[in-house]
Amino acid sequence: MLPKIRYLPFYAISALPMPVLYVLSDILFVVVYYLMRYRRNVVSENIIKSFPQKPQITRRKIEKNFYRHFCDILVESIKTLTISKRSAMKRLRIENPNLVERYLSEKKNILLYTAHQGNWEWLIFLPLFFPYRSNTFYKPLKNHYFNGLFKTIRERFGVHCIESTKGYKTIIDLERKNVVMMNCIIGDQSPVRINAKHWCHFLNRKTAFFVGAEKLAKKTGEVVLFPSFKKVKRGYYLLRFSLITDSPVSIQPNRIIEEYAGVLEKVILKSPELWLWSHRRWKLSA
Repeated sequence: MLPKIRYLPFYAISALPMPVLYVLSDILFVVVYYLMRYRRNVVSENIIKSFPQKPQITRRKIEKNFYRHFCDILVESIKTLTISKRSAMKRLRIENPNLVERYLSEKKNILLYTAHQGNWEWLIFLPLFFPYRSNTFYKPLKNHYFNGLFKTIRERFGVHCIESTKGYKTIIDLERKNVVMMNCIIGDQSPVRINAKHWCHFLNRKTAFFVGAEKLAKKTGEVVLFPSFKKVKRGYYLLRFSLITDSPVSIQPNRIIEEYAGVLEKVILKSPELWLWSHRRWKLSA
């Protein structure tokens, strides 16, 4: 079945103008925050423990602003189904594209060690700015319908979605073919107990981080960059790349993870409402 038929309700919503979509986002905020109370306890606890020194009124403001931003991300992601290339490149500006272009032009592959920050879903616009292969690792959803929908959204502009379990083999195969590429891995999810992990001091607590991104960088020698978003205004973002390391093979063990945690924390402290507080990020304790 063609995607436009299978996902017709979402294409119909996506075709609406942005101002109308943001009215829907405002309505959705009321439903999600006040009526459904979606993960309110999780969000509140995460914010309280991350900012114990802030007054309650400030923490509540962060909480509400997060939910507003979260609803914006939902409608912006759906808009990706029909947004034009011109509009996408207008709404996402890159502050320092030369950093990425320099390494790719030197045939050095890049690992984008990213997070659930800003509108991370709009990283799928990167092929519009850089004419190189772009891969993103993901864990398939159990719901096949929505798994297909998200894959359709993320691959629309040329990103290749690769299941996490097949990621390393795929990257090695592409490197053998001398393919120059960017590989995107989200690193701020909580590992399960059986996963290898490294503990960092992050947002006022000992926090477990996956080690997979560092292992991949050390095995492949990929340049590691951290992409961070600034929300200029509703529907407009500025993306900036920060260098974590361009020599991962020789860097000290766990240093990449610690640098990642440090730069992510600084970004969160600057604009806390832009991070995904609804994750059960601290399920594990040291």
